Amino acid sequence: MVKAAVLGASGGIGQPLSLLLKLNETITELALYDIVNSPGVAADLSHINTPAKVTGYLPANDGLKHALTNAHLIVIPAGVPRKPGMTRDDLFKINAGIVRDLATGIAQYAPNAYVLIISNPVNSTVPIVVEVLKKHCVFNPKKIFGVTTLDVVRASTFTSEITCTDPRDVRVPVVGGHSGLTIVPLLSQISPTHNFSQEQIDKLTNRIQYGGDEVVKAKDGTGSATLSMAQAGARFATSILDATVKGKSGIIEPSYVYLDADNEHCAHLKNAVNGLEYFSYNVELGPDGIHKIHG
Repeated sequence: MVKAAVLGASGGIGQPLSLLLKLNETITELALYDIVNSPGVAADLSHINTPAKVTGYLPANDGLKHALTNAHLIVIPAGVPRKPGMTRDDLFKINAGIVRDLATGIAQYAPNAYVLIISNPVNSTVPIVVEVLKKHCVFNPKKIFGVTTLDVVRASTFTSEITCTDPRDVRVPVVGGHSGLTIVPLLSQISPTHNFSQEQIDKLTNRIQYGGDEVVKAKDGTGSATLSMAQAGARFATSILDATVKGKSGIIEPSYVYLDADNEHCAHLKNAVNGLEYFSYNVELGPDGIHKIHG
C-alpha cells in the first residue's frame, strides 16, 4: 500500500499534478488536501480507472491529519502563484506561512514521509520545512527535496531547439537554486555533447533562468507555470517511488537539498559552494531517499 498526499491539490499546479499521480500505478491511495474544492477534484479523479483510491479533504474535521496519516510521499504545490512583475521572493511572506503550517502537520502526522516541495520560493521554503521538522525532532535530511526538475525540463527543451535533437534524449545538469540567477545550467556537461557559441550560451542560460517569466507574461496576469511544473513534479515523484518502493538503483535527479544529507561528502559539497547548507545538485536516489549527492 503506497499513499501519496498532495497539499494544495485544487490549485493550478495541484490539479494536473494530482491527475498525473492518479495515473501512477505504484500509488494505491491518493489524498488531496486544500482549503477549497479538494473533495470535488477527488470525486472527478476517482472516476479514472487506475488503482489509486482518491480522497479529498478540507481544513475542517481534521482534514490535514487525515490526508497526511500513513503517507509515504507528500508533494506540496500549495501557495499563491507569481504574477507579472513579481519575483519568487515577493511570494515569500504569503507562501512561507502556508508551508510552515503544512510542515507542522507533516511533523505531527507523517514524520517518516518523503516530502517534495514545489511551493515558491523553493530556495526559502525548503529551509522552512527543515527547521519546522527539526523543531519537532523528526527531521531526516535524506527525505526532504526541493523540486527543481522544471529547470532541467526547460533546459532539455530549449537546448534541443538549437541542437535539433529529441528533447527527451537531452540532459543538461542544472545546479544552484530555483530562482533567477541561482539557476545555473552546466551546458558544458550536456548529453549528448554539443559545442555552443558564446552567444548561444548566454541566450540559453538566460532563457533557462527566466523561462518562468515567459509563461507569466504569456498568461497575462492569470498565473504562472502550472502544467509544465505539474509534469516536472510528477516526474520527480515517480523517481522517488521507483527508488523507495520498487527498489530501482542508479536514479539521478536534480534537487535542492540539505547538504548534510550526504554525510560522507557534505564537507566537500559545502566547500565547493562557499559553505552553503542548501544547494541543487544531481542527487542519486536510493531506498531511504538521498543515497548520494553528486558534486
